[in-house]
Amino acid sequence: MNSVTCDLTVSLDGFLAGPHQSPSNPLGEGGEDLHRWQFEEPEANAGALKGILSAGAYIMGRNMFAGPGAGPWDEGWRGWWGEEPPYHAPVFVLTHHPRPSVRMQGGTTFHFVNNGIESALAQAREAAAGKDVAIAGGAETARQFLSAGLINELRLHIAPLILGAGERLLDGVENLRLEPTEVSGTRLVTHVRYRLVPSA
Repeated sequence: MNSVTCDLTVSLDGFLAGPHQSPSNPLGEGGEDLHRWQFEEPEANAGALKGILSAGAYIMGRNMFAGPGAGPWDEGWRGWWGEEPPYHAPVFVLTHHPRPSVRMQGGTTFHFVNNGIESALAQAREAAAGKDVAIAGGAETARQFLSAGLINELRLHIAPLILGAGERLLDGVENLRLEPTEVSGTRLVTHVRYRLVPSA
């Protein structure tokens, strides 16, 4: 069965995004600095970047696809990534509001799932055709999957900065046991791979 992975970039104090997130600033104040390693050191971090984009299917929350907000969809919105998103695979977006699938260039199709994380995971497993399924974020989506024990490997990319406030990854997640299996890094990031240890 395919493994379920989760790659997330966090600050040293555990935030995935800074304070005051908005549609025009979805990562909040200081949040873009978390991801400098992807753009300023792509060769040095090539292995981590390849791992992020090697899954056969992805799952993300509505906020990751469309930014902070709720209510019915603006169906003119097609994501942050332009006409060719980086996923090149099916992406299942968790939502409370139905929406038709959105087919993009390069092999990415966004499917909208409004009946829970288990349904999204089942659909993603089937679509992944034996490859891994990646939980792409954001924080609330990752917390749901972690709390449900549905992630096999958590890959944290830790940026050496303090945000102080914003969207914290592990708030409300309890009884989580992690075993580090690999550590590497550069000037802008430390990569830590964790295997999730099932509860006894």
